[in-house]
Amino acid sequence: MPWIKQISIQEATGLLKAQFDAALKRAGRVWHIVHIMSLNPRAMRDSIAFYATIMMGESPLSRVQREMLATVVSFENHCYY
Repeated sequence: MPWIKQISIQEATGLLKAQFDAALKRAGRVWHIVHIMSLNPRAMRDSIAFYATIMMGESPLSRVQREMLATVVSFENHCYY
């Protein structure tokens, strides 16, 4: 059980429901890193947009290089990626 209150997918309405629906369409599930932001759906929306820009937007780094950097940083921080 998480320590941070979260709104369930079934209880979501409005912008939060739209964000959950988009996550389900995009990944087939709502990842914990996304769900933890359920109390602030605007922050969730903006965080996902920021991530998409960093990982898929124009960059001198390839997508593979960006994924490798994210994986190494997560490993060094003892986080699951």
